[in-house]
Amino acid sequence: MVSAFGSSIFSAATRAVAAEFHVGTTVALLGVSFYVLGFAFGPSLWAPLSELKGRRLPLIIGMFGLSIFSVAAATGKDLQTVLISRFFAGFFGACPLAVVAATFSDMFDNRTRGIAITLFSMAVFTGPLLAPFIGGFIVDSHLGWRWTSYLVAIMGFFAFSLDLLFFEETYPPQILVAKAAELRRRTLNWGIHAKQEEIEIDFRELVTKNFSRPMRLLFTEPIVTLLSIYMSFIYGLLYLFLTAYPFVFQGIHHFSAGVSGLTFL
Repeated sequence: MVSAFGSSIFSAATRAVAAEFHVGTTVALLGVSFYVLGFAFGPSLWAPLSELKGRRLPLIIGMFGLSIFSVAAATGKDLQTVLISRFFAGFFGACPLAVVAATFSDMFDNRTRGIAITLFSMAVFTGPLLAPFIGGFIVDSHLGWRWTSYLVAIMGFFAFSLDLLFFEETYPPQILVAKAAELRRRTLNWGIHAKQEEIEIDFRELVTKNFSRPMRLLFTEPIVTLLSIYMSFIYGLLYLFLTAYPFVFQGIHHFSAGVSGLTFL
C-alpha cells in the first residue's frame, strides 16, 4: 500500500511543482510517470533476488530505498533531482509488488492463498485512490507539495521498521540455509550445508535464467502475454485518471486540490 500510495500522491502536487520550477504541467507530470517507470524496471531485479537470497532481504532493501529516495524527492532543489529521485523511489517501491505474491505462496496453501491475494490487491489499488485527496489537502495547506513526499517517507520508514523487526524469512531454501548454519555452529560439523548454498552466482547464468526467462514467458506464453496486456491497459487507465482528474475538476469545475482528490472515491 505504501508503494502504491507513493505512486499517486505526487499527482496532487503537479500544479505546485510546475509553478515552483517554472515548467508546464506536462513536464511536472513526469514525477508520476518516472515513478511508474521505476515500477516497470524494478521487478527485473527484485524477483530474481528473492529467488536467490529469500524474501526478507529484498523487502527490507526495497522499503528502505523507497523511503530514502522519497526524502530526496522532498528536498530536491531542482526538477531533475525530484524526477530522478521519483524514478528510484518507484524502482525500490516495486519490490513489495514483485515479492509479496511469492511470499504469500510460501505462507499460504491453495485454500487460503486467494483471500491473502485479494487483500493484497485491495491494498495495491486502495493506495492510488486514497493518495490524491490526502495529497491535495497537503498541497492546499501551509505544508506545501514537498510534504507529499515526506509523508511517503514517513510511511515507508514505518513499514521498513516493521519489516526489520517482525518479518521472518518465508522462502524454504533460505530457511534451510539458516538452519544449516545454526547446526554447523552447534555441532561444529562443517560438512552440514543446505542445497541453496551450492548455488554459485554466475553472471551469465543469472542473465539467462533470471532475466531472460521472464521475457521468454512474456512473449511466448499466450496466457501470460494476454494477461499482461490486459493488466497494463487497466493500470494505464488508473494512472491516466490520476493525471486527468485534477485538470477536469480543478481546471473546469474549480474544485480545490483536496476536494478534487475526493472524486476518486
